[in-house]
Amino acid sequence: MKVDFLQEPELEFGSGRHIDIRFGLMNYGPLDLSSGARPERIRLGIVGTPETVEGIEEWFDRCRQEIQAKASRQPNLFIRFPGFNDDECFRASIVIEPRLKRIISQQEFTKLAKLNHNDAVRESVQMFLDGFSHLVQNANPDVLIGAVPMSVAELMVADEEVDEVGDDQDQLGRRVPPHRLDFHDLLKSRAMGLRKPIQIVLPSTYDVKKLLPRRRDWIETRRLQDEATRAWNIHTAIYYKAGGIPWRLAREPSELTSCYVGISFYRSIESSSRLLTSMAEVFNERGIGMVVRGASPNQMTEDRQPHLSESDAGNLLGLGLDLYREEHRTLPARVVVHKTSRFDDAEIRGFSDAMKARQIDSEDFVSISKSLTRLLRLGAYPVLRGTLLELDDKNHLVYTRGSIDFFSTYPGMYIPRPLSLYCDKAEQTPKSLAKEILVLTKMNWNNTQFDNFFPITVEASRRVGDILKYVDEITPVEPRYSYYM
Repeated sequence: MKVDFLQEPELEFGSGRHIDIRFGLMNYGPLDLSSGARPERIRLGIVGTPETVEGIEEWFDRCRQEIQAKASRQPNLFIRFPGFNDDECFRASIVIEPRLKRIISQQEFTKLAKLNHNDAVRESVQMFLDGFSHLVQNANPDVLIGAVPMSVAELMVADEEVDEVGDDQDQLGRRVPPHRLDFHDLLKSRAMGLRKPIQIVLPSTYDVKKLLPRRRDWIETRRLQDEATRAWNIHTAIYYKAGGIPWRLAREPSELTSCYVGISFYRSIESSSRLLTSMAEVFNERGIGMVVRGASPNQMTEDRQPHLSESDAGNLLGLGLDLYREEHRTLPARVVVHKTSRFDDAEIRGFSDAMKARQIDSEDFVSISKSLTRLLRLGAYPVLRGTLLELDDKNHLVYTRGSIDFFSTYPGMYIPRPLSLYCDKAEQTPKSLAKEILVLTKMNWNNTQFDNFFPITVEASRRVGDILKYVDEITPVEPRYSYYM
């Protein structure tokens, strides 16, 4: 075994590079700062009750100016939000006009208390969908805001109780519990035809007294981010959803143009006993995500993991690369495929054939999963983020969460776990592939704290699967990732 350490990778912003997203945006501006196509006036369409619409409008107005950092001994972990306006950071402004607001009576949501969970979710989704449709048809906003009331926010809290009945079994005879509908995912799937990205805002975002308790323990409340961090996260997500590019991977001119593909599996809501369906998320170094829905995989009894057939694997990656070419007017020189289960020979042949048909010669296939193995470090803090452990030529562990020197602390609550990397077929060295995974953890537009656990390839493919499970196979899906996050 061999232990190595990977330095924190930099990201590229408008006029410079930095390892931290917030400092990079504040010091150098967004990547597309000099682009004439970037969003400078973002028109928000807000749907909610009188109370929630007023609350979120007042909060966005407050965020036009600086929000002070949380008092802390780690000043690099908690930093001020400089304000979202034409003179600071993003150099853009948010526009909220009377015609961009759609009010739903609070009484409509009060009626939901008499319904079971799934029916309440369906009714809530329909109310917001009707409001969004009206705004799209009459006001044409850039981004839709779902200002949900507490009654709907509580429908988004995980709970072991299920109102629907009828447990099922999958094809291996394992028990599959009845499905509990998710408001966030169902709304995004139903609203896909509107062709507008959606940002859901909880009441606790603008009113800390409305913090949701944990469903399983009403005494313990959920940890709420400080206000400056909430402002950073939401405004960054809105800027991206409006068509902006906040940052990108820092790539040297000598490096090959790479496309990063994440593949995972999800279970259709229509039939919980049905085999998982595959989906791919394609990224270039600018972080522009393209979604592809694939065929149903085979379930292999030997390893109890889903696998694509050779032809399905080729078709899936081929569709993704064709979308990439359509978006960027060129193909990448190299393709990296991240998968949440091990690759089998048929999948590798299928993926490779799709690349060869498009004259792409450089390919890397890496399986990524959570590891139960942990390293222990002397002292008060856990293992450093970027620690790499080589188990053998193909098996490696990398810590994407851990103690961070730039923060002068470990920003997590629990002992961090590493990711397990298995290089099924690779041209690059495992260390080089691990470096890429580390920087891909910084490409999540929903979170400006850069130490995410999974790379965006895996995280995005799972998030898209959460939403696509509500979409039937014949309905066209929106190819841009901003509609799913």
